[in-house]
Amino acid sequence: MPERTEIRLGEYQSARIGIEQLTSRDVDRLHALQDRGGLTLTPDRTGWRLKADATVGVLILDRVRLVLEPKFAIPGAQLMRWLAYALAAPVPHQATARPWATDHDGYADLIAAALLAECQALLRDGLRRDYVRQERLEPLVRGRLDVAAQATRRYGQLDQLHVRTFDREPDIWDNRVLGTALKAALPLARNPDLARALHQTAAAFSHAPTPGAALRALDRVQYTRLNVRYHAAHSWARLLLRGGGVTDILADHGATAESLLLAMPALWESVVRRLVSQAAAANGGRTVPAGGATGITVRGDLGNSSTFRPDVLVSLPARDTAQPRLLPVDAKYKRYDRQSVGADDVHQLLTYIAGYAPDDTPTAVIIHPQPGGHTHRTLRVVGPARTLGTIHVLGIDTHATPDEAVTIVRSALR
Repeated sequence: MPERTEIRLGEYQSARIGIEQLTSRDVDRLHALQDRGGLTLTPDRTGWRLKADATVGVLILDRVRLVLEPKFAIPGAQLMRWLAYALAAPVPHQATARPWATDHDGYADLIAAALLAECQALLRDGLRRDYVRQERLEPLVRGRLDVAAQATRRYGQLDQLHVRTFDREPDIWDNRVLGTALKAALPLARNPDLARALHQTAAAFSHAPTPGAALRALDRVQYTRLNVRYHAAHSWARLLLRGGGVTDILADHGATAESLLLAMPALWESVVRRLVSQAAAANGGRTVPAGGATGITVRGDLGNSSTFRPDVLVSLPARDTAQPRLLPVDAKYKRYDRQSVGADDVHQLLTYIAGYAPDDTPTAVIIHPQPGGHTHRTLRVVGPARTLGTIHVLGIDTHATPDEAVTIVRSALR
């Protein structure tokens, strides 16, 4: 196959692609991703116009290798650190720390390297084994004799016996899903040393019949003291096998296209939820559900009722009363380090304030990514008779560590 043409795009940028560069299968894949909100493909007079949305990653097509870069220019090591934090997986190894903005290996190599490092660590410590039922033909009774098979296949001959045994083998689902993910990472890897290591390591693992079977096994897995060391490797395997899910980083939407794409707003929301949860716990509070009986519902209009739901709702102890106060927090994946908060977001936060915040402290929080330093500014919405609400706009430095970010969020919540 000829070398694929590489096209690089930032979030919300567009590029023209010649009609000869996309096969019919490529067009079907891109339209499937368009249906999920990851990008937009429109025809023009001489070919196609491709526009990226808030999605980053690598998309491998038949003749094109599309690299979608984040608008915040997050270095590779930091992108992986925040991704690991959002997935509650251990911080990746040094092998994954490649500069995202300049390295031509792209984002997929980062995930593949993280998976490879975890799998190699498992091999060094020894793969988990469990009892596996097997049907064998043996010269003596070992396990349980399969009487029906012996009578119908050997016709009374006793030189070979059909037996059923239970032996401790590494051919179990914990290992199969990793072998399948290592194999799936091979077409994504551009670095030849990485590709060689993936191939060698994949040979040491058994494989699932299909990637779909591996994903179903990952959905069923429950971690105990016997397999908890597999958790990190399974997190990277799940991300690779679900490559192409562009509306939820943890949901499989079926449009894989041999790619690895992440919806950055969903990733940022996951980061903010964990940051706020840890910060609230440090302040003696906790996160509470923002739906059901505690939801904000609009009724009486045409059609079904609608709801307003903040990304995180925090319950914090009040100083002068035993009744805890509620604080709505919303994650915004926007460049609020360069622009003012939009009117739509102000209206949205005022709705949360009216629904959740106490009258004496009508407060809400916006948390957005900000490269180069933490920021904290305060918006006050004032009416002719009273103050309608206070919105704290908190910028989290994406170049900082998650622990540092938790400290900043904790101070804001206090």
